[in-house]
Amino acid sequence: MSTIQWFPGHMAKAIRQMEENVHLVDIVFELVDARIPAASRNPEVTRISQHKPHLIILTKKDLADPQQTAAWLAYYRSQNQPAIAIDSRANVTPKQITKIALSILADKLANEKAKGLKERPVRAMTVGVPNVGKSTLLNHLVQRKAAQVGDTPGVTKGQQWLRSSNHLELLDTPGILWPKFKDQSMALKLALTGAIKEKLYAKDDVALFALGFFRQYHADALQERYRLTAADLELSDVDLLMKITANLGMRDDYERASERLILDARHKKLGGFTLDRAPKAGGDNA
Repeated sequence: MSTIQWFPGHMAKAIRQMEENVHLVDIVFELVDARIPAASRNPEVTRISQHKPHLIILTKKDLADPQQTAAWLAYYRSQNQPAIAIDSRANVTPKQITKIALSILADKLANEKAKGLKERPVRAMTVGVPNVGKSTLLNHLVQRKAAQVGDTPGVTKGQQWLRSSNHLELLDTPGILWPKFKDQSMALKLALTGAIKEKLYAKDDVALFALGFFRQYHADALQERYRLTAADLELSDVDLLMKITANLGMRDDYERASERLILDARHKKLGGFTLDRAPKAGGDNA
C-alpha cells in the first residue's frame, strides 16, 4: 500500500496565520466530518486554540450513521465539550450556531457588559480539514456567496473576515491538514470521505479499506448494491473487489471499479456511515 500524505505550502502558511490571528477571536468553530469525527480533527487546531472556547461542529450529518452521530454527541457532552451536528444548508443552522456560541461565551459577554463596554458581535475563527463543508456553511451563515465552494479539497487558500449578523463575525480559514498523519488508517479515512486530492492516493487502496469497513458494519448494503451473495462476503478483500468489478461489467478494470465504490460511498449509495466509532460516554479515545 502506498503512503498517503498531503501538506502543501498554503496549508503551512494557513497554520502560521491561525497562530497570529487566534488572539483576535472569542471562540473557535472546528468543523469535523460527521463520518470521521476523530480522523478529521486536526491536532494543529487543538494546539493553536487550546486556550480559546471551542465548539465542535459535525458537518455532513446527513451522510453519517445517525446512531453513531448521537453517540459522538453524547461522548462530547461527557467530556464537557460543546458540540453540534448540522446540515449546513438547513434554515435553522445559523440560529443554532449563533445561539450555542452566545451560550458558551455568556459569562465573558456579561463581564464586558458589567464593565460598560459597548455590545459587539462575537468573533469566531472557523477551521477544518479540506472539503469538510466549511465554505457551504459560511455562505449560509452570511446569506451570500462569500466563500468559494467546490467538491475538490483545497479550494479555499486564503483567510477573510465575514459578517454573519449583528451577533457573529467569522474569520474564514483554508482547509488544512497536518504535517504527518499518525497512521495510514487515518489517511485512508480522509481519502475515502474526500478530504485528500484524488491524485495523491491509489484508488484501489482506498476501495479495499472501504470494503473492509462495509463488510463489517454494512454488509447488507454491499450485497444489495453490487449483487453479492453471502458466500461472496467470505472472500478476501482483494477477491471481493474483483467480484464487484465483474458484477459491474468492468471485466478486470478494478481501478475503475474502485473509483465507483469510493463515489458510491461518498454519495450515500451504500447508506449513511461513520468510519470512526464513537467512544462510550466518559471514555478517552475513539
